[in-house]
Amino acid sequence: MPKRKTYLAVDMGASSGRHLAGHFDGETLTLEEIYRFENGPANIAGTLFWNLPGLWSSVQTGLQAAAARFGDNITSVGVDTWGVDFALLGKNDTLLSNPVCYRDARTDGVMEKAFQTVQRSEIFQQTGLQFMQFNTLYQLIAMKAAQNPLLDIAESFLMMPDFFHFLLSGEKSNEFTDATTTQFFNPVKNDWAVDLLNRFGLPTSILRKVSPPGTVLGNLRKNIAESTGLTKTKVVLPGSHDTASAVMSVPTASKTGQTDWAYISLGTWALMGIESPQPIVNETVSNFNFTNEGGVGGTMRILKNICGLWLIQECRRTWNQQGRTGKTGLPLDWEDLNWMTQAAKPLASFIDPDAREFLGPTDMPKAIADFCAKTKQPIPQSEGAVLRCALDSIALKFRRTLEMCEKISGTKIDTLHIVGGGTKNLQLCQAAADCCNRRVITGPIEATGIGNIMMQAVAAGDVSNIEQARQVIRSSFEVAEFLPNPNSISAWDTAYEKFVNMF
Repeated sequence: MPKRKTYLAVDMGASSGRHLAGHFDGETLTLEEIYRFENGPANIAGTLFWNLPGLWSSVQTGLQAAAARFGDNITSVGVDTWGVDFALLGKNDTLLSNPVCYRDARTDGVMEKAFQTVQRSEIFQQTGLQFMQFNTLYQLIAMKAAQNPLLDIAESFLMMPDFFHFLLSGEKSNEFTDATTTQFFNPVKNDWAVDLLNRFGLPTSILRKVSPPGTVLGNLRKNIAESTGLTKTKVVLPGSHDTASAVMSVPTASKTGQTDWAYISLGTWALMGIESPQPIVNETVSNFNFTNEGGVGGTMRILKNICGLWLIQECRRTWNQQGRTGKTGLPLDWEDLNWMTQAAKPLASFIDPDAREFLGPTDMPKAIADFCAKTKQPIPQSEGAVLRCALDSIALKFRRTLEMCEKISGTKIDTLHIVGGGTKNLQLCQAAADCCNRRVITGPIEATGIGNIMMQAVAAGDVSNIEQARQVIRSSFEVAEFLPNPNSISAWDTAYEKFVNMF
Protein backbone atom coordinates (compact mmCIF):
# COMPACT_ATOMS: atom_id res chain seq x y z
CA MET A 1 0.00 0.00 0.00
CA PRO A 2 1.14 3.64 -0.43
CA LYS A 3 2.99 5.38 2.37
CA ARG A 4 -0.31 6.78 3.65
CA LYS A 5 -3.96 6.38 2.73
CA THR A 6 -6.82 8.60 3.82
CA TYR A 7 -10.35 7.37 4.43
CA LEU A 8 -13.34 9.57 5.25
CA ALA A 9 -16.04 8.65 7.77
CA VAL A 10 -19.33 10.53 7.89
CA ASP A 11 -20.44 9.79 11.43
CA MET A 12 -23.96 11.07 11.98
CA GLY A 13 -25.69 11.04 15.36
CA ALA A 14 -29.12 12.16 16.44
CA SER A 15 -27.81 15.51 17.73
CA SER A 16 -24.75 16.16 15.57
CA GLY A 17 -22.57 14.78 12.82
CA ARG A 18 -18.99 15.10 11.72
CA HIS A 19 -16.58 14.14 8.96
CA LEU A 20 -13.48 12.37 10.23
CA ALA A 21 -10.43 11.69 8.09
CA GLY A 22 -8.45 8.61 9.03
CA HIS A 23 -4.82 8.53 7.90
CA PHE A 24 -3.35 5.02 7.83
CA ASP A 25 0.32 4.28 7.11
CA GLY A 26 0.04 0.51 7.36
CA GLU A 27 0.65 0.39 11.10
CA THR A 28 -0.90 3.42 12.80
CA LEU A 29 -4.18 5.26 12.34
CA THR A 30 -4.49 8.97 13.08
CA LEU A 31 -7.69 10.98 13.04
CA GLU A 32 -8.47 14.48 11.90
CA GLU A 33 -11.87 16.14 12.25
CA ILE A 34 -12.75 17.92 9.03
CA TYR A 35 -16.26 19.26 9.51
CA ARG A 36 -18.98 19.20 12.16
CA PHE A 37 -22.67 19.95 11.81
CA GLU A 38 -25.79 20.02 13.94
CA ASN A 39 -28.69 17.59 13.72
CA GLY A 40 -32.03 17.23 15.43
CA PRO A 41 -35.69 16.65 14.60
CA ALA A 42 -38.17 19.43 13.89
CA ASN A 43 -41.79 19.34 15.07
CA ILE A 44 -43.97 19.98 12.02
CA ALA A 45 -47.71 19.93 12.74
CA GLY A 46 -47.20 17.55 15.63
CA THR A 47 -44.81 15.12 13.94
CA LEU A 48 -41.05 14.94 14.53
CA PHE A 49 -39.19 14.92 11.20
CA TRP A 50 -35.50 14.71 10.37
CA ASN A 51 -34.22 17.51 8.14
CA LEU A 52 -32.91 15.33 5.34
CA PRO A 53 -32.14 18.12 2.84
CA GLY A 54 -30.19 19.95 5.53
CA LEU A 55 -28.25 16.83 6.45
CA TRP A 56 -27.42 16.10 2.82
CA SER A 57 -26.21 19.67 2.37
CA SER A 58 -23.94 19.21 5.41
CA VAL A 59 -22.59 15.92 4.03
CA GLN A 60 -21.66 17.65 0.77
CA THR A 61 -20.07 20.60 2.60
CA GLY A 62 -17.93 18.16 4.57
CA LEU A 63 -16.83 16.39 1.39
CA GLN A 64 -15.81 19.72 -0.11
CA ALA A 65 -13.88 20.60 3.05
CA ALA A 66 -12.07 17.24 2.89
CA ALA A 67 -11.19 17.76 -0.76
CA ALA A 68 -9.89 21.25 0.00
CA ARG A 69 -7.57 19.80 2.60
CA PHE A 70 -6.40 16.57 0.96
CA GLY A 71 -7.08 17.08 -2.72
CA ASP A 72 -8.12 14.00 -4.66
CA ASN A 73 -6.36 11.63 -2.29
CA ILE A 74 -9.28 10.22 -0.30
CA THR A 75 -9.55 6.50 -0.93
CA SER A 76 -13.16 6.02 0.12
CA VAL A 77 -16.04 7.37 2.17
CA GLY A 78 -18.66 5.61 4.30
CA VAL A 79 -21.61 6.76 6.38
CA ASP A 80 -22.83 5.49 9.75
CA THR A 81 -25.93 6.71 11.61
CA TRP A 82 -28.39 5.68 14.29
CA GLY A 83 -30.70 2.75 13.54
CA VAL A 84 -34.43 2.10 12.97
CA ASP A 85 -35.29 5.25 10.93
CA PHE A 86 -35.74 5.16 7.16
CA ALA A 87 -36.58 6.98 3.95
CA LEU A 88 -39.06 5.89 1.28
CA LEU A 89 -38.47 6.51 -2.40
CA GLY A 90 -41.19 6.50 -5.02
CA LYS A 91 -41.19 6.40 -8.81
CA ASN A 92 -37.95 7.63 -10.37
CA ASP A 93 -36.31 7.50 -6.93
CA THR A 94 -38.28 10.49 -5.69
CA LEU A 95 -37.94 11.10 -1.95
CA LEU A 96 -41.51 10.87 -0.68
CA SER A 97 -41.07 12.58 2.68
CA ASN A 98 -38.56 13.63 5.26
CA PRO A 99 -38.07 10.60 7.57
CA VAL A 100 -39.91 10.63 10.88
CA CYS A 101 -37.78 10.57 14.04
CA TYR A 102 -37.92 7.46 16.20
CA ARG A 103 -38.87 9.61 19.21
CA ASP A 104 -42.13 10.63 17.54
CA ALA A 105 -45.29 9.59 19.37
CA ARG A 106 -46.81 7.75 16.40
CA THR A 107 -45.63 4.39 17.77
CA ASP A 108 -47.18 4.86 21.23
CA GLY A 109 -49.14 1.68 21.98
CA VAL A 110 -48.49 0.21 18.52
CA MET A 111 -46.22 -2.58 19.71
CA GLU A 112 -48.85 -3.95 22.09
CA LYS A 113 -51.50 -3.84 19.34
CA ALA A 114 -49.13 -5.65 16.98
CA PHE A 115 -49.03 -8.61 19.38
CA GLN A 116 -52.76 -9.09 18.70
CA THR A 117 -51.89 -9.92 15.09
CA VAL A 118 -48.64 -11.83 15.65
CA GLN A 119 -47.66 -13.05 19.09
CA ARG A 120 -44.65 -11.49 20.73
CA SER A 121 -42.90 -14.85 20.95
CA GLU A 122 -43.32 -15.45 17.21
CA ILE A 123 -41.95 -12.02 16.33
CA PHE A 124 -38.90 -12.78 18.46
CA GLN A 125 -38.40 -16.21 16.88
CA GLN A 126 -38.37 -14.62 13.43
CA THR A 127 -36.19 -11.61 14.27
CA GLY A 128 -34.32 -12.19 17.54
CA LEU A 129 -34.66 -8.47 18.26
CA GLN A 130 -35.21 -6.51 21.45
CA PHE A 131 -38.72 -5.12 21.74
CA MET A 132 -38.76 -1.32 21.64
CA GLN A 133 -41.72 0.72 20.53
CA PHE A 134 -39.73 2.73 17.97
CA ASN A 135 -38.39 -0.28 16.03
CA THR A 136 -38.94 0.11 12.30
CA LEU A 137 -41.59 -2.63 12.27
CA TYR A 138 -43.87 -0.61 14.55
CA GLN A 139 -43.20 2.58 12.60
CA LEU A 140 -44.47 0.86 9.44
CA ILE A 141 -47.45 -0.63 11.29
CA ALA A 142 -48.29 2.86 12.59
CA MET A 143 -48.18 4.21 9.04
CA LYS A 144 -50.51 1.48 7.82
CA ALA A 145 -52.95 2.06 10.70
CA ALA A 146 -53.00 5.78 9.86
CA GLN A 147 -53.63 4.92 6.18
CA ASN A 148 -50.49 6.80 5.24
CA PRO A 149 -50.49 6.91 1.42
CA LEU A 150 -46.69 6.76 1.21
CA LEU A 151 -46.74 3.01 1.77
CA ASP A 152 -48.91 2.57 -1.33
CA ILE A 153 -46.61 4.48 -3.67
CA ALA A 154 -43.20 3.60 -2.19
CA GLU A 155 -40.86 1.61 -4.43
CA SER A 156 -37.70 1.58 -2.30
CA PHE A 157 -37.03 1.34 1.42
CA LEU A 158 -33.69 2.73 2.57
CA MET A 159 -32.47 3.02 6.13
CA MET A 160 -30.89 6.39 6.97
CA PRO A 161 -27.29 5.44 6.08
CA ASP A 162 -28.54 3.53 3.02
CA PHE A 163 -30.15 6.73 1.77
CA PHE A 164 -26.94 8.73 2.10
CA HIS A 165 -24.94 5.98 0.39
CA PHE A 166 -27.50 6.11 -2.42
CA LEU A 167 -27.10 9.88 -2.74
CA LEU A 168 -23.32 9.44 -2.81
CA SER A 169 -23.07 6.51 -5.22
CA GLY A 170 -26.41 6.11 -6.99
CA GLU A 171 -26.61 2.51 -5.72
CA LYS A 172 -29.58 1.43 -3.58
CA SER A 173 -28.62 -1.18 -1.00
CA ASN A 174 -29.76 -2.26 2.46
CA GLU A 175 -26.66 -2.68 4.61
CA PHE A 176 -26.64 -5.66 6.97
CA THR A 177 -25.94 -4.10 10.39
CA ASP A 178 -28.62 -1.43 10.03
CA ALA A 179 -31.13 -3.83 8.46
CA THR A 180 -30.99 -5.92 11.62
CA THR A 181 -32.35 -3.01 13.69
CA THR A 182 -35.72 -3.08 11.90
CA GLN A 183 -37.27 -6.09 13.66
CA PHE A 184 -38.15 -7.61 10.32
CA PHE A 185 -34.79 -9.19 9.51
CA ASN A 186 -34.26 -12.88 10.29
CA PRO A 187 -30.69 -13.30 11.61
CA VAL A 188 -30.82 -17.10 11.40
CA LYS A 189 -31.87 -17.13 7.74
CA ASN A 190 -29.77 -14.01 7.11
CA ASP A 191 -32.57 -12.44 5.10
CA TRP A 192 -35.66 -10.28 5.46
CA ALA A 193 -38.51 -11.77 7.52
CA VAL A 194 -40.89 -11.51 4.57
CA ASP A 195 -43.51 -13.80 6.10
CA LEU A 196 -43.73 -11.56 9.17
CA LEU A 197 -44.26 -8.45 7.06
CA ASN A 198 -46.92 -10.26 5.06
CA ARG A 199 -48.79 -11.10 8.26
CA PHE A 200 -49.03 -7.37 8.99
CA GLY A 201 -50.00 -6.52 5.41
CA LEU A 202 -46.83 -4.47 4.90
CA PRO A 203 -45.11 -4.14 1.52
CA THR A 204 -42.07 -6.32 0.89
CA SER A 205 -41.27 -5.38 -2.71
CA ILE A 206 -39.65 -2.19 -1.40
CA LEU A 207 -36.85 -4.16 0.29
CA ARG A 208 -33.52 -4.67 -1.44
CA LYS A 209 -30.83 -7.30 -1.21
CA VAL A 210 -28.90 -7.00 2.05
CA SER A 211 -25.20 -6.14 1.63
CA PRO A 212 -22.48 -6.88 4.20
CA PRO A 213 -20.12 -4.28 5.69
CA GLY A 214 -17.13 -3.83 3.43
CA THR A 215 -19.19 -3.83 0.23
CA VAL A 216 -17.80 -1.39 -2.35
CA LEU A 217 -20.77 0.36 -3.94
CA GLY A 218 -18.67 2.13 -6.56
CA ASN A 219 -17.41 5.60 -7.28
CA LEU A 220 -19.06 8.84 -6.21
CA ARG A 221 -21.84 10.01 -8.51
CA LYS A 222 -20.41 12.09 -11.32
CA ASN A 223 -22.04 15.32 -10.15
CA ILE A 224 -20.82 14.77 -6.56
CA ALA A 225 -17.29 13.98 -7.74
CA GLU A 226 -17.24 17.10 -9.90
CA SER A 227 -18.66 19.42 -7.25
CA THR A 228 -16.28 18.18 -4.56
CA GLY A 229 -13.21 17.35 -6.63
CA LEU A 230 -13.12 13.79 -5.26
CA THR A 231 -12.89 12.03 -8.61
CA LYS A 232 -11.11 8.90 -7.33
CA THR A 233 -13.07 8.33 -4.13
CA LYS A 234 -15.14 5.17 -3.76
CA VAL A 235 -18.23 4.67 -1.59
CA VAL A 236 -17.83 1.77 0.85
CA LEU A 237 -20.32 0.35 3.32
CA PRO A 238 -18.95 0.37 6.88
CA GLY A 239 -20.94 -1.14 9.71
CA SER A 240 -23.47 1.56 8.89
CA HIS A 241 -25.34 1.23 12.18
CA ASP A 242 -23.19 3.41 14.43
CA THR A 243 -23.05 0.80 17.18
CA ALA A 244 -21.68 -1.80 14.77
CA SER A 245 -18.86 0.58 13.88
CA ALA A 246 -18.33 1.41 17.55
CA VAL A 247 -18.02 -2.26 18.51
CA MET A 248 -15.53 -2.82 15.69
CA SER A 249 -13.30 -0.23 17.35
CA VAL A 250 -13.15 -2.09 20.71
CA PRO A 251 -9.41 -2.62 21.29
CA THR A 252 -9.71 -6.19 22.54
CA ALA A 253 -6.98 -8.74 21.87
CA SER A 254 -9.52 -11.58 22.02
CA LYS A 255 -10.46 -13.41 18.86
CA THR A 256 -13.40 -12.04 16.91
CA GLY A 257 -16.62 -13.38 18.39
CA GLN A 258 -15.05 -14.52 21.69
CA THR A 259 -17.34 -13.84 24.66
CA ASP A 260 -14.94 -13.28 27.58
CA TRP A 261 -15.46 -9.50 27.29
CA ALA A 262 -18.43 -7.21 26.99
CA TYR A 263 -18.78 -3.79 25.42
CA ILE A 264 -20.70 -0.64 26.19
CA SER A 265 -20.99 1.91 23.40
CA LEU A 266 -21.74 4.90 25.59
CA GLY A 267 -23.41 8.07 24.44
CA THR A 268 -27.03 9.18 24.36
CA TRP A 269 -27.75 5.47 24.46
CA ALA A 270 -25.69 2.79 26.16
CA LEU A 271 -25.52 -0.29 23.96
CA MET A 272 -24.22 -3.14 26.08
CA GLY A 273 -23.59 -6.72 25.06
CA ILE A 274 -21.29 -9.39 23.71
CA GLU A 275 -19.93 -10.24 20.28
CA SER A 276 -21.01 -13.67 19.05
CA PRO A 277 -19.99 -15.68 15.98
CA GLN A 278 -23.65 -16.58 15.38
CA PRO A 279 -27.16 -15.40 16.31
CA ILE A 280 -28.52 -16.51 19.68
CA VAL A 281 -32.28 -16.80 19.42
CA ASN A 282 -33.57 -18.68 22.44
CA GLU A 283 -35.84 -18.29 25.44
CA THR A 284 -33.14 -16.77 27.63
CA VAL A 285 -32.39 -14.01 25.14
CA SER A 286 -36.12 -13.40 24.71
CA ASN A 287 -36.81 -13.25 28.44
CA PHE A 288 -33.96 -10.80 28.95
CA ASN A 289 -35.24 -8.72 26.01
CA PHE A 290 -31.83 -8.75 24.34
CA THR A 291 -31.34 -8.19 20.65
CA ASN A 292 -29.50 -9.89 17.79
CA GLU A 293 -28.01 -7.15 15.67
CA GLY A 294 -25.51 -7.51 12.88
CA GLY A 295 -21.85 -6.92 13.48
CA VAL A 296 -18.78 -6.69 11.28
CA GLY A 297 -16.80 -9.67 10.07
CA GLY A 298 -19.80 -11.99 10.08
CA THR A 299 -20.45 -11.53 13.80
CA MET A 300 -23.63 -10.75 15.71
CA ARG A 301 -24.00 -8.20 18.47
CA ILE A 302 -26.05 -9.75 21.27
CA LEU A 303 -26.96 -6.66 23.24
CA LYS A 304 -29.43 -4.59 25.15
CA ASN A 305 -30.27 -0.96 24.44
CA ILE A 306 -30.06 1.02 27.69
CA CYS A 307 -30.93 4.65 28.13
CA GLY A 308 -27.54 6.31 28.59
CA LEU A 309 -26.42 9.90 28.92
CA TRP A 310 -29.70 11.09 27.42
CA LEU A 311 -30.82 11.49 31.04
CA ILE A 312 -27.93 13.85 31.79
CA GLN A 313 -28.14 15.69 28.47
CA GLU A 314 -31.82 16.43 28.97
CA CYS A 315 -31.30 17.61 32.55
CA ARG A 316 -28.69 20.07 31.32
CA ARG A 317 -30.94 21.26 28.49
CA THR A 318 -33.87 21.80 30.85
CA TRP A 319 -31.86 23.70 33.45
CA ASN A 320 -30.23 25.91 30.83
CA GLN A 321 -33.64 26.72 29.37
CA GLN A 322 -34.73 27.71 32.87
CA GLY A 323 -31.76 30.09 33.15
CA ARG A 324 -29.64 28.01 35.53
CA THR A 325 -25.97 29.00 35.39
CA GLY A 326 -22.74 27.37 36.45
CA LYS A 327 -19.81 28.55 38.54
CA THR A 328 -18.70 30.95 35.81
CA GLY A 329 -22.12 32.57 35.52
CA LEU A 330 -22.58 31.03 32.07
CA PRO A 331 -25.06 28.28 31.11
CA LEU A 332 -24.24 24.91 32.66
CA ASP A 333 -21.45 23.02 30.94
CA TRP A 334 -20.39 19.40 31.43
CA GLU A 335 -17.77 20.35 34.01
CA ASP A 336 -20.46 22.05 36.10
CA LEU A 337 -22.55 18.88 35.96
CA ASN A 338 -19.59 16.74 37.03
CA TRP A 339 -18.96 19.01 40.02
CA MET A 340 -22.63 18.97 41.03
CA THR A 341 -22.77 15.17 40.78
CA GLN A 342 -19.63 14.69 42.84
CA ALA A 343 -21.02 16.86 45.63
CA ALA A 344 -24.24 14.81 45.95
CA LYS A 345 -24.79 11.81 48.20
CA PRO A 346 -24.42 8.56 46.26
CA LEU A 347 -26.91 5.67 46.11
CA ALA A 348 -29.78 7.63 47.66
CA SER A 349 -32.52 7.02 45.06
CA PHE A 350 -32.82 5.04 41.85
CA ILE A 351 -34.80 5.08 38.64
CA ASP A 352 -35.29 2.57 35.87
CA PRO A 353 -33.43 4.41 33.07
CA ASP A 354 -35.51 2.59 30.46
CA ALA A 355 -38.92 3.48 31.87
CA ARG A 356 -41.22 5.16 29.36
CA GLU A 357 -41.30 8.29 31.49
CA PHE A 358 -37.75 9.07 30.31
CA LEU A 359 -38.14 8.49 26.56
CA GLY A 360 -39.02 12.09 25.71
CA PRO A 361 -40.17 14.21 28.66
CA THR A 362 -40.26 17.98 28.35
CA ASP A 363 -38.68 18.34 31.82
CA MET A 364 -36.24 15.50 32.61
CA PRO A 365 -35.38 16.60 36.21
CA LYS A 366 -39.09 16.69 37.07
CA ALA A 367 -39.60 13.29 35.43
CA ILE A 368 -36.81 11.83 37.59
CA ALA A 369 -38.21 13.41 40.77
CA ASP A 370 -41.74 12.25 39.94
CA PHE A 371 -40.50 8.70 39.35
CA CYS A 372 -38.78 8.64 42.73
CA ALA A 373 -41.97 9.91 44.38
CA LYS A 374 -44.09 7.31 42.59
CA THR A 375 -41.76 4.51 43.75
CA LYS A 376 -41.77 5.88 47.34
CA GLN A 377 -38.09 6.82 47.44
CA PRO A 378 -36.39 9.98 48.69
CA ILE A 379 -37.02 12.73 46.14
CA PRO A 380 -33.79 14.40 44.89
CA GLN A 381 -33.76 17.93 46.31
CA SER A 382 -30.91 19.43 44.27
CA GLU A 383 -29.58 19.34 40.75
CA GLY A 384 -26.62 17.27 41.93
CA ALA A 385 -28.92 14.75 43.60
CA VAL A 386 -30.90 14.40 40.37
CA LEU A 387 -27.71 13.78 38.39
CA ARG A 388 -26.38 11.33 40.98
CA CYS A 389 -29.66 9.41 40.88
CA ALA A 390 -29.41 9.13 37.10
CA LEU A 391 -25.74 8.08 36.99
CA ASP A 392 -26.06 5.56 39.82
CA SER A 393 -29.09 4.04 38.10
CA ILE A 394 -27.27 3.70 34.78
CA ALA A 395 -24.37 1.91 36.53
CA LEU A 396 -26.81 -0.44 38.29
CA LYS A 397 -28.44 -1.20 34.94
CA PHE A 398 -24.99 -2.05 33.58
CA ARG A 399 -24.53 -4.63 36.34
CA ARG A 400 -27.90 -6.21 35.70
CA THR A 401 -27.18 -6.38 31.99
CA LEU A 402 -23.70 -7.83 32.62
CA GLU A 403 -25.25 -10.70 34.60
CA MET A 404 -27.60 -11.33 31.69
CA CYS A 405 -24.69 -11.34 29.23
CA GLU A 406 -22.94 -14.01 31.30
CA LYS A 407 -26.05 -16.17 31.44
CA ILE A 408 -26.58 -15.87 27.68
CA SER A 409 -22.96 -16.67 26.80
CA GLY A 410 -22.27 -19.16 29.60
CA THR A 411 -18.92 -17.40 30.05
CA LYS A 412 -17.45 -15.33 32.86
CA ILE A 413 -16.83 -11.82 31.58
CA ASP A 414 -13.64 -10.35 32.97
CA THR A 415 -13.46 -6.99 31.24
CA LEU A 416 -15.90 -4.27 30.25
CA HIS A 417 -14.83 -2.18 27.28
CA ILE A 418 -16.53 1.22 27.18
CA VAL A 419 -16.13 3.16 23.96
CA GLY A 420 -17.52 6.41 22.59
CA GLY A 421 -17.94 9.97 23.76
CA GLY A 422 -19.52 8.87 27.04
CA THR A 423 -16.09 7.72 28.24
CA LYS A 424 -15.42 11.38 29.05
CA ASN A 425 -17.79 10.96 32.00
CA LEU A 426 -15.17 9.59 34.37
CA GLN A 427 -17.64 9.33 37.26
CA LEU A 428 -19.84 6.92 35.34
CA CYS A 429 -16.84 4.86 34.19
CA GLN A 430 -15.64 4.46 37.78
CA ALA A 431 -19.18 3.73 38.95
CA ALA A 432 -19.40 0.97 36.33
CA ALA A 433 -16.19 -0.61 37.63
CA ASP A 434 -17.33 -0.36 41.27
CA CYS A 435 -20.89 -1.50 40.69
CA CYS A 436 -20.01 -4.41 38.37
CA ASN A 437 -16.82 -5.30 40.28
CA ARG A 438 -14.99 -5.68 36.97
CA ARG A 439 -12.03 -4.08 35.27
CA VAL A 440 -13.21 -1.36 32.90
CA ILE A 441 -11.17 -0.28 29.87
CA THR A 442 -12.30 2.96 28.23
CA GLY A 443 -11.53 4.23 24.76
CA PRO A 444 -11.27 5.03 22.02
CA ILE A 445 -13.52 8.08 22.30
CA GLU A 446 -14.11 8.45 18.55
CA ALA A 447 -15.27 4.84 18.40
CA THR A 448 -17.86 5.01 15.63
CA GLY A 449 -15.66 7.03 13.28
CA ILE A 450 -12.69 4.74 13.90
CA GLY A 451 -14.74 1.59 13.27
CA ASN A 452 -16.16 3.12 10.11
CA ILE A 453 -12.68 3.99 8.83
CA MET A 454 -11.12 0.63 9.67
CA MET A 455 -13.91 -1.23 7.85
CA GLN A 456 -13.03 0.82 4.78
CA ALA A 457 -9.39 -0.19 5.27
CA VAL A 458 -10.43 -3.86 5.39
CA ALA A 459 -12.48 -3.39 2.21
CA ALA A 460 -9.45 -1.85 0.48
CA GLY A 461 -7.26 -4.80 1.50
CA ASP A 462 -5.00 -2.56 3.56
CA VAL A 463 -5.97 -4.49 6.71
CA SER A 464 -6.60 -8.22 6.43
CA ASN A 465 -9.43 -8.73 8.95
CA ILE A 466 -11.21 -7.43 12.06
CA GLU A 467 -8.59 -8.77 14.47
CA GLN A 468 -5.81 -6.95 12.65
CA ALA A 469 -7.95 -3.80 12.57
CA ARG A 470 -8.34 -3.98 16.34
CA GLN A 471 -4.59 -4.47 16.71
CA VAL A 472 -4.08 -1.24 14.75
CA ILE A 473 -6.59 0.52 17.02
CA ARG A 474 -4.82 -0.74 20.18
CA SER A 475 -1.51 0.64 18.98
CA SER A 476 -2.96 3.94 17.72
CA PHE A 477 -5.17 5.26 20.54
CA GLU A 478 -4.85 5.70 24.28
CA VAL A 479 -7.10 3.81 26.64
CA ALA A 480 -7.75 4.21 30.37
CA GLU A 481 -8.26 1.56 33.03
CA PHE A 482 -10.70 1.76 35.94
CA LEU A 483 -10.44 -0.84 38.70
CA PRO A 484 -13.12 -1.52 41.33
CA ASN A 485 -12.65 0.36 44.61
CA PRO A 486 -12.70 -2.34 47.33
CA ASN A 487 -14.14 0.13 49.83
CA SER A 488 -17.26 0.76 47.75
CA ILE A 489 -18.22 -2.77 46.66
CA SER A 490 -20.38 -3.50 49.72
CA ALA A 491 -22.44 -0.34 49.28
CA TRP A 492 -23.00 -1.11 45.61
CA ASP A 493 -24.02 -4.70 46.45
CA THR A 494 -26.65 -3.39 48.87
CA ALA A 495 -27.88 -0.84 46.34
CA TYR A 496 -28.04 -3.47 43.61
CA GLU A 497 -30.20 -5.78 45.70
CA LYS A 498 -32.60 -2.91 46.28
CA PHE A 499 -32.52 -1.95 42.58
CA VAL A 500 -33.33 -5.48 41.40
CA ASN A 501 -36.18 -5.85 43.85
CA MET A 502 -37.61 -2.48 42.84
CA PHE A 503 -37.51 -2.84 39.06
